[in-house]
Amino acid sequence: MRILVVEDEPILAGQLRQALSDAGYAVDVADNGRDAYYLGEVEPFDAAVLDLGLPLMDGLSVLGKWRGVGRTMPVLILTARDDWHQKVAGIDAGADDYLTKPFHMEELLARLRALIRRAGGHADAILRCGSLALDTRSGRLTVDGRAVPLTSHEFRILGYLMHHQGEVVSRATLVEHIYAQDFDRDSNTIEVFIGRLRKKLPAGLIETVRGLGYRLAEVR
Repeated sequence: MRILVVEDEPILAGQLRQALSDAGYAVDVADNGRDAYYLGEVEPFDAAVLDLGLPLMDGLSVLGKWRGVGRTMPVLILTARDDWHQKVAGIDAGADDYLTKPFHMEELLARLRALIRRAGGHADAILRCGSLALDTRSGRLTVDGRAVPLTSHEFRILGYLMHHQGEVVSRATLVEHIYAQDFDRDSNTIEVFIGRLRKKLPAGLIETVRGLGYRLAEVR
């Protein structure tokens, strides 16, 4: 999963990048509203953390423009303490949730997980597919109750496929959602990670749809 962090305060932006990266997300950071709008318009993010007080273009304008061009990714806005009218304005502009500064990083991570789950139609923090159970809070995978270790990239790929069970996901889409913009992307490595995952998962669970991509088989 790929997150856009829009925060102009360097220390907080760095803390958010580190915490989200440690939680298994690919993270892009913008420090002004103009760049944030551009990235959110052209890149396929799974969610955004958006501060409202930004240089060049304020956060409410960024959010309104995203929604105006049809960008539907969940957005968590950051607001100043007791600034209730900004919270109301943010929700009215299309935000999905808000968090008041200062905040605990654990709460921000929990709110983001919930937003991403709901966007994919999942109610539980643990994603399930047959004998697979992927805990989005800890990154822990179990197969038939047995813990299976994953690398960070394996976790990102499996997490994305489990959020989109039954859908055909192209290799290009996986590249866009597991790597940040400034990462040296190589779509050929997706095949390597898929091959490693297949060795750890029940046979036939990850299907190759020739010429289109991969699909995590829906298990009832």
